[in-house]
Amino acid sequence: MKRLVLIMLCGIISLAGCGKKSVNSDKLVIGLSIGDLKEERWQRDRKMFEDEAKRLGAEVIVQDASGDPNTQIQQCENMLVRGAKVLVVVPKNADAAAPIVEKAHKKGVKVICYDRLISNAEPDLYLSFDNVRVGEIQAREILKVIPEGNYLKLNGDPGDKNAAMVDQGHMNVLKEAIDAGKIKLVVNQACDKWQGSEAKRITEDALTKYTINAIVASNDGTAAGAIAALEAKKMAGKVPISGQDADLLNCQYIVNGTQTVTVYKPIKKLAEFAANAALAMARGEEVQGINSKVNNGKTDVSTVFLEPIPVTKENMDQTVIADGYHSRDLVYKQ
Repeated sequence: MKRLVLIMLCGIISLAGCGKKSVNSDKLVIGLSIGDLKEERWQRDRKMFEDEAKRLGAEVIVQDASGDPNTQIQQCENMLVRGAKVLVVVPKNADAAAPIVEKAHKKGVKVICYDRLISNAEPDLYLSFDNVRVGEIQAREILKVIPEGNYLKLNGDPGDKNAAMVDQGHMNVLKEAIDAGKIKLVVNQACDKWQGSEAKRITEDALTKYTINAIVASNDGTAAGAIAALEAKKMAGKVPISGQDADLLNCQYIVNGTQTVTVYKPIKKLAEFAANAALAMARGEEVQGINSKVNNGKTDVSTVFLEPIPVTKENMDQTVIADGYHSRDLVYKQ
């Protein structure tokens, strides 16, 4: 971690080496393809990435696929035609995005998977937070509060490899208690496209069939959907629930006692790292800071993992608010 922090600091100057000049005299074109900009999280990533890339002298083309994997492929093809030297891709669907890598490589363009891995292809770099660790944090924080009882587990989009990694983290923590008979996983279901409406429907159904003592939700959107179902039953705040992304609404839920934990991922570091990595690749320079390899079904992809942070009512001020991610006034708004 020490080496990674040092590289992150130096990366503002040049990801390829702290002593090299930060940009070419000519503007490089970087393509940023986002699977869906609906969620608050991705709007933040976009702005932070654009700000850093522009600071470094690059031109950024941003495309929003609005949740359509085929549209994302077409948009990436268009960015290649427009001269993008590197594609930074947040895939909507891990498998469906594989042609993006193939088409880019045919044009000599490298591909960075941004926070979500592309499967069955050979992307050049994967940048994310340790998603297995995210799942472990979520499950561990809920298990601290409810060591025995009926658990509802809301997983992410089945087309997103991150969802599978978060699920793996959940089970790393919960398996021992399940095997010992201390907790019973009464529902373990995916939420298509991470939709809160799906989480709400699944939770409503579960509440009619079981006494639910705890909910392990994979992100803040699914947590919000579950909380809506709990509110309708006047159970909000009585059932511990997890999330991730530190969305404003969920941070408000946490300080009000409705949600137990979210996982904060300092996305400014991720976005700035990605912008620096993209420019380094465009200049033919080596990206520093690789600290892992992740198999995507075809190859072991060079990976940079940053560390996620659990956020509870007790450390909200020291994490999300101290970083300026949300203002204290908004988080504690009544």
